[in-house]
Amino acid sequence: MTSQRARDRLANSLKDAGIRDPRVIEVIRNTPRHHFIDQALHARAYENTALPIGHGQTISQPWVVARMTEALLESFDAKEGMPRKVLEIGTGSGYQAVVLAALVPQLFTVERIEELLRQARRRFRQLGLPNVRSKHDDGKLGWADEAPFDAIILTAAGDTVPTRILDQLTPTGVLVAPVGSPSSQTLIRLRGDGQGDFIQEELGAVSFVPLLGGIG
Repeated sequence: MTSQRARDRLANSLKDAGIRDPRVIEVIRNTPRHHFIDQALHARAYENTALPIGHGQTISQPWVVARMTEALLESFDAKEGMPRKVLEIGTGSGYQAVVLAALVPQLFTVERIEELLRQARRRFRQLGLPNVRSKHDDGKLGWADEAPFDAIILTAAGDTVPTRILDQLTPTGVLVAPVGSPSSQTLIRLRGDGQGDFIQEELGAVSFVPLLGGIG
């Protein structure tokens, strides 16, 4: 089912599950999630669950997309600003990128699986998103040529956040990422204190595919 009723039901379930930011809820309500999965799964597009997209990857659970987006934005709301330049590591289907692109001026996204990136780029074109730039590369490298970024979001989990990625944040930037082993992961938020250190917060248990790449 891909009707507006199904989208409304998903949006309401996000509210019930604790998502507070109305901007995030409305973007997810209006984003055609069925465009990001195989047609055989369209009937499940607006369920609050992760779904396979091939190559051992998944499209994240909508609640997780909403929570990560909200966690990123609320850090800037406190400073009466917004992240103007955001980096996503792990494009995947492109769903998280599309949600972010509706809320920030510039979104840069990196994907290591070329076929997934090709499909995501097609979706970006279909949805008319001029503020998204994408790159086929090892996500652990980030996107150094475009750094620094006001915010970075990782959509795959490693034991730690790669230093190369942290180095691409502005001094007061924010990073949201899952960390941990395949059996035990936590969503964290790191906020730069302006002096080279980070304040870490734990935002709850999550489950993501592993962060892969050739760089430690």
